Amino acid sequence: MINKKLNNLPYRPCVGIVLFNNNNQVFIARRNDVGRQSWQFPQGGINSGEEPEAAALRELEEETNIKTVRIVDRTAEWLCYDYPPNVSARSFAGNYRGQKQIWFAMRFFGNEDEIDLGGWSAEFDDWKWTSLRSTITMIVDFKKNVYEKVVRRFSHLEKEIDLNLHK
Repeated sequence: MINKKLNNLPYRPCVGIVLFNNNNQVFIARRNDVGRQSWQFPQGGINSGEEPEAAALRELEEETNIKTVRIVDRTAEWLCYDYPPNVSARSFAGNYRGQKQIWFAMRFFGNEDEIDLGGWSAEFDDWKWTSLRSTITMIVDFKKNVYEKVVRRFSHLEKEIDLNLHK
């Protein structure tokens, strides 16, 4: 019964951010609310009337304090995942079946001192730089399909040598 009800709910419009440093590693953070080994890219909802690009920059800053970035790529299509029933029951009062996301790849040009997860009330409690491909093994199962698509979509950036990185 619960699955039938969930299937009738809409997806929450969101953005996801894959942030590359100058070593072509990506930023990943550990969630403090779902288990000690639940890592993910920064992501969050798109506010009413907000463009996805603006939402991505806002969410990145809200979750990590990172502002010194440049958007270098994005997905054209929405990537979707469904919440498992135990997550949907506690997420957004059961208003959504899951998330549909536009993903952005960004380059970080700041200093790591800029990174601040926000203290005790933050969504994340730790962060690290890692290879893009390794993120698939660190993500919760219900998001793996989306992460596999994101990794394929942005893998060319892991190999890219950005001539503007050291200017």
